[in-house]
Amino acid sequence: MTENKGKNFSVIIPVYNRPDELSGLLECLARQTYPPYEVIVVEDGSAISSEEVVDSYRNRLPVSYFLKENGGQGFARNYGMERAKGDYFIFFDSDALIEADYLEIVNKYLSQNPVDLYGGPDTDHPDFTPLQKAISYSMTSLFTTGGIRGRKKNLGGTFHPRSFNMGLSREVWEKTGGFQVTRMGEDIIFSITAIRMGFRTALIPEAFIYHKRRTRIRQFYRQLHFFGRARINIARFYPEELKAVHCFPSLFFLGWVSLPVLAFTLTPLFRLGTLLYLLYFILLFLDALNVTRNLRVALLSLLTSFVQLTAYGIGFLEEGWHRLGEDKDRKVTGTQLEYPS
Repeated sequence: MTENKGKNFSVIIPVYNRPDELSGLLECLARQTYPPYEVIVVEDGSAISSEEVVDSYRNRLPVSYFLKENGGQGFARNYGMERAKGDYFIFFDSDALIEADYLEIVNKYLSQNPVDLYGGPDTDHPDFTPLQKAISYSMTSLFTTGGIRGRKKNLGGTFHPRSFNMGLSREVWEKTGGFQVTRMGEDIIFSITAIRMGFRTALIPEAFIYHKRRTRIRQFYRQLHFFGRARINIARFYPEELKAVHCFPSLFFLGWVSLPVLAFTLTPLFRLGTLLYLLYFILLFLDALNVTRNLRVALLSLLTSFVQLTAYGIGFLEEGWHRLGEDKDRKVTGTQLEYPS
């Protein structure tokens, strides 16, 4: 479906109240060894405009700026694709940073492996704070996500490209019609739809981004609570995509919440549960220390992993409870939901 030639990449960036972070991404795009064909910034009803930031890069990038009413990142990407002129579209979240050879790597891969839809992993930048690095570990560790993010093979099944670092051919856009959901798992729903239409996907491990993480625990909690809800929304569209691994955070949450009760009622179970949690966090710490090579980050990873699993688990249970009492044909597009922040 995709020809072996140099791609005209249309880079599409939805932005919402993040002009400072957008500036960092535009700087990365201006330094690409394989320049983008165009860069499209879609301001999704922000209260803080990014237009001045975009204007400062017009002499270095073929960049266009569009302002639309707030509708969510999925529909903002659709808005950008409707106006894109390239033959291959690439999405980045506005809080991403990329190396100078990112587009060159992607173009080389696609010339040798013509796939219709690709995704890349995310990682932490050396300049990130210890907390951001700990959050990055939590979001990518096998001990917390089951290897769902950024792995060709994982416990969650088929690899689904995610919109923080995703590319697709114009044909995918034309045949799928873009994102049918604007939030609440919109990227995974889109990927599943494309795969079921026969489009080929791939992970390009070298096409990674530095994904700026939340700088406060409360923000991180809110984001992961939203992600837990989103997993249930994906099941509204594709019930069979709900896997056992997605239930782990809820079990984690229910387990530690029940420990105080077990301490006064079933002491043997309390002791066993406490031991299991202790062993889990020891293994988590050792893995984080091995991955990050930083004692402070490894210790913070215990906190961020606890927050991640708890927040995701609570969101999953809350949205799952709503799902039990609603019409089974109901689908939620997320248009009335705020951006997770």
